[in-house]
Amino acid sequence: MGSLDTNPSTFVCTDDLDSSFQPLNAEDVRSYLHTSVDFICDYYKSVESLPVLPGVEPGYLRRLLQPAPPTSSAPFHVTMKELRDAVVPGMTHWASPNFFAFFPATNSAAAIAGELIASAMNTVGFTWQANPAATEMEVLALDWLAQLLRLPPSFLMNNRTGATGGGVILGTTSEAMLVTLVAARDAALRRMGSNGVAGMTRLTVYAADQTHSTFFKACRLAGFDPANIRSIPTAADTDYGLDPARLLEIMKADVAAGLVPTYICATVGTTSSNAVDPVGAIADIAAAFDAWVHVDAAYAGSACICPEFRHHIDGVERVDSISMSPHKWLMTCLDCTCLWVRDAGRLTGSLETNPEYLKNGASESGAVTDLKDMQVGVGRRFRGLKLWMVMRTYGAAKLQEHIRSDVAMAKMFEDSVRADDRFEVVVPRNFALVCFRIKPLQGDMLMTEEEAEEANRELMERLNRTGKAYVAHTVIGGKFVLRFAVGSSTQEERHVRSAWELIQKTTTEIMDQGREM
Repeated sequence: MGSLDTNPSTFVCTDDLDSSFQPLNAEDVRSYLHTSVDFICDYYKSVESLPVLPGVEPGYLRRLLQPAPPTSSAPFHVTMKELRDAVVPGMTHWASPNFFAFFPATNSAAAIAGELIASAMNTVGFTWQANPAATEMEVLALDWLAQLLRLPPSFLMNNRTGATGGGVILGTTSEAMLVTLVAARDAALRRMGSNGVAGMTRLTVYAADQTHSTFFKACRLAGFDPANIRSIPTAADTDYGLDPARLLEIMKADVAAGLVPTYICATVGTTSSNAVDPVGAIADIAAAFDAWVHVDAAYAGSACICPEFRHHIDGVERVDSISMSPHKWLMTCLDCTCLWVRDAGRLTGSLETNPEYLKNGASESGAVTDLKDMQVGVGRRFRGLKLWMVMRTYGAAKLQEHIRSDVAMAKMFEDSVRADDRFEVVVPRNFALVCFRIKPLQGDMLMTEEEAEEANRELMERLNRTGKAYVAHTVIGGKFVLRFAVGSSTQEERHVRSAWELIQKTTTEIMDQGREM
């Protein structure tokens, strides 16, 4: 057997390859995985000492690793050496306890084990028959999590009330938005009596300007006219949450103009500031227009397993769908976004496929829901296993303890910021995110907003260059703001305190240099 590549300098004839190639040889699996597990354990032991942001330049990896694929095999230890020497130095370490940027990507021993086992089994559970255990495990895990969130029984797939709800585990929040937008679109077109997509130009969708940018991308993918995508301005008087009165005003104006309100995205925990849109009030307004309401609780939904935070999704019984991502804050590694819908039939009606080669008795009996019909594609991973393993291993009490600990550390950081008169907390803290900045007035030193932005940008860049902390920024109310997100799985109070000391020290250096100029 020879190479299909025509460049003889890159590939050689492979006629002499070992004909007994066994990629799943049991001893190789055992050896490779033992080596990999040792690598993972060593990584978590050392990650605190690694620079959170790598000091590499674009294209660095191609210069370290050979540009053409190898023809001959190499011992696994050679592969692992290249991983350690070339890949790890170019990693941004989201697992670092000094990672405070964006929102966390949490993990746990149980999640890693679940991901490993699911990957090893490598099942493709598009229908119940293709893997009954994978489908039923996903349904069970979703129902468990729904109960922790105290979602109404109408969202559960295995409820005993005769309701038609259900759920599915997707890769990201973007997918949850896209599939519900498609279902809402089709429902609105049916109400209009429109054949095909002729009425698409009349459909309108709504969200606050703090809503994640992927929502507006998903709207375009679902075919909504960009001119009919309403990004509703928010302000400090609502803590940058969506104002129901403003929403109602805009929807009424659209109806008067002959448009059809179709979908509202309410966010619980926006990316910029952790703002919370009022779910119940939005649902009440939507009901008057028969518009679909989706709740994006990707990050903050995890906190709602704690009774003291559950009020943030009050009114959820009146929405059409809700999603949250355990891979952000519930100790379950990427990718794992949970979507629940009150009427699963509205989702499957838009997304169902039924090719001959997938027909089977279980599907046709109506006794099962094939999860392929609640997502964009057909193929699907065994994501439910790791989510179930996390909940089964740790239980609700430890997961709640994890959330509360992060919130307490964020409050400690917020208190420290407020105690230093050089800084200000820009919006009230929600959950475990603190938005703060060097404020323009510094004793006898007055900065313009432009100078304050420059000082805060300089603070962020200096912090990140140290490798000892990583923070990100946003713009809120026209102000350049630093985001300090607590929540890395390995974070402890000492890491938050060290980061604050570094922030204070670096700010002093910046202020002293400013006075010398």
